[in-house]
Amino acid sequence: MTTADAADVQPAVPYGTPDAPRIAVRGEARLEVDPEIARIGVTVSARGRDRRAALEDLTRRNTAVLELVKSYGDAVERLETGAFSITPELTKHGKGERIRTYHGGVRVTAELTDFTALGELTTRLADVDLTRVDGPWWSLRRDSPAYREARQEAVRQAVRRAREYAEALGTTLAALVELADIGAEAPAAPAYPAAPGRARTGGAAFGSAEPGAAPALDLEPQRQHVYAAVNARFTMAPPRL
Repeated sequence: MTTADAADVQPAVPYGTPDAPRIAVRGEARLEVDPEIARIGVTVSARGRDRRAALEDLTRRNTAVLELVKSYGDAVERLETGAFSITPELTKHGKGERIRTYHGGVRVTAELTDFTALGELTTRLADVDLTRVDGPWWSLRRDSPAYREARQEAVRQAVRRAREYAEALGTTLAALVELADIGAEAPAAPAYPAAPGRARTGGAAFGSAEPGAAPALDLEPQRQHVYAAVNARFTMAPPRL
């Protein structure tokens, strides 16, 4: 390469030029929306001195829980069985390995989209012998429109902010140079489940509650916070300073 050719090569200027100044801004959006899914965890337990008897009790209670959840039909979007265990408990005193009793457990998870059923179902599950109910945990669907709305609002805010800077200099935006998610090139942060909240149930009755059963819980849905942020760079017409 000759000296003349080298002079013709212009190095990249990351911050623009006097003829095409750049503006770098950040756009953010924070939305608060209603949850779309409520998840509850149900742990069914059984205990007995005989292994077979403990298994039979566990099977019976697990079947009752599954049938109860399924009786709510379309209100339940997903029903899954997780861990199962049957564990012998040894005596604390004496010689040898003598089994004192057997402990059994089954973990069931249910996701509901109809929150009018949630309070009643939770109460009825808690009324089953040796059954523990955890939750609810509230969340949005992975493809929830709230995420798209937050991203679009972040972009609109970035454009407004850049336009305000340009107007302060008495000029206008010329072109978009770059638009990127915050942390787009960084490893994704691990997702953690939302903290257990409370949901609200309406007065809908599903006709399956037994007479004299405990009243349905009045639960309040936990509002979900959606956040989006972008980095944007624009060029603008040269201002007269």
